[in-house]
Amino acid sequence: MALLQESAAELAQEAQEAGDSVVSSVTELGERWLNLEPSVQVDLMKSLLLILIIIVARSLVLRIMRARVSDVRTRYSWRKTITYFSVVLAIFLVGRIWVGGLRDLATFLGLVTAGLAIAFRDPIVNLGGWLFIIWRRPFVVGDRIQIGDHAGDVIDQRVFQVIILEIGNWVDADQSTGRLIHIPNGVIFRDPLANYTRGMQFIWNELAVLITFESDWKKAKEILLEVIEVHAREAVAEAEQQMLKASRQYMIFYSTLTPTVYTTVKDSGVMLTMRYLCHPRRRRGSAQAIWEDVLTRFAEHDDIDFAYPTMRHYYNAVEGKPGTLPAGPGSPPGLPPA
Repeated sequence: MALLQESAAELAQEAQEAGDSVVSSVTELGERWLNLEPSVQVDLMKSLLLILIIIVARSLVLRIMRARVSDVRTRYSWRKTITYFSVVLAIFLVGRIWVGGLRDLATFLGLVTAGLAIAFRDPIVNLGGWLFIIWRRPFVVGDRIQIGDHAGDVIDQRVFQVIILEIGNWVDADQSTGRLIHIPNGVIFRDPLANYTRGMQFIWNELAVLITFESDWKKAKEILLEVIEVHAREAVAEAEQQMLKASRQYMIFYSTLTPTVYTTVKDSGVMLTMRYLCHPRRRRGSAQAIWEDVLTRFAEHDDIDFAYPTMRHYYNAVEGKPGTLPAGPGSPPGLPPA
């Protein structure tokens, strides 16, 4: 036992001597080629070693997390949290190495912050926007949002910018364009933000159907109401539950969530507008299904026609209502000769 202890002590001493020799060699090399003082070289080596340890520890934690977590959204949140924590920890520990004491560190950080605020105004504003997004959470990764003129699905959230997968633009019905848009976080302080999926995860969509004045608009309205009630039934039931939850945080309330059809008159005919709830990412699909049913149902009735801009001659003496026909001996008996 004593022999093992002596051997272990000798190995430890040899390792220490080897380490001191390496440090001494590196110090001499730094003094010769880089013209750095020994104390600066030691702090530099400590900083590099500390950063390497943090990087290795972060990689191990991420590997364990990937092996145990299968949900993509949860993986993303953990990866971002671990990365931010590692960066903050590295800055703090490395700062402690180069600046002696917390008071000196606070003074140093204050001077650096003041200089950066003047020289890098936009990055500082973007950093403030990132802190606001983390704190207030107006949106999270996966939400569909619109900031200013840009709309899309949030696919990544970084310190200085948020990345969205664009929708709309030259593509109809909020379909994806395939482009990635990088929006600075500071824009959130300047432009309005619209969130399609926060609160109640449904939006109101409207489809307008224009029929001729001669059509049976009451029958057409009944048909349209039957069609949208079939397609919006599931959305209404789910939206009612979500509205109850959202009303606890926001002043959101609707007298009714059921689909309806509004009637208005346009230049070319009677406008029947279907209004119903749908999921933001299914707006085009729902509109297609509803239009196909409308076309099929209208084709079954001879007294319903779609209207479109046309030019026609209207002869009141023949086509007008009895109470609006011209009276008197000068009234034309019928259509004028061709």
